[in-house]
Amino acid sequence: MSGKRKDDMKGISRIDSKGTHGWYVRVYKNGKTYSKLYSDNKYGGKERALKIAKKARKVAVQAMKSVPTKRSRRLVTSDRRNKTGVIGVNRTKKRNRSGTVSEYYQVTWSPKTGKTKNKQWSIKKYGEKKAFELACAFRHEVMRDIHGKRYDEELDKIVRIPIDQIFKDDDELEAGNSL
Repeated sequence: MSGKRKDDMKGISRIDSKGTHGWYVRVYKNGKTYSKLYSDNKYGGKERALKIAKKARKVAVQAMKSVPTKRSRRLVTSDRRNKTGVIGVNRTKKRNRSGTVSEYYQVTWSPKTGKTKNKQWSIKKYGEKKAFELACAFRHEVMRDIHGKRYDEELDKIVRIPIDQIFKDDDELEAGNSL
């Protein structure tokens, strides 16, 4: 045997533990597991229980074909590692070839499963507050395009800190009146 299960045994495993002996059948759909144990005792022995388990699996797999596949993507609304208060927006630094370090607000998003994109706004060009605002506005727009109305509904549930409480005005920062 090559180590792979035969197709007729996919999702079927043997359980022999204390008072439980039988074939455990699992089928999966939309991230959920549906399972049932076919007991040797109840079905008249090991071989007959296996035969019924295989048949039950076939019927279950066929029945699952009529269940629509859920195409909903996961929408992350909080992350304890987030430092800006807005998921998908982070403050970052880049070092160019000449060695100069530039600071940015970067937006990261996934337009489709397996694909990640990002876009940056220069703090030097726009100022701290404006770069952050532009990044947040872009993130909101791109997430609404991906998730539709669901994004706004989830966003309404999140408590936000007003931007003025997060950032001091650029004038205050330059004058050294911050922290």
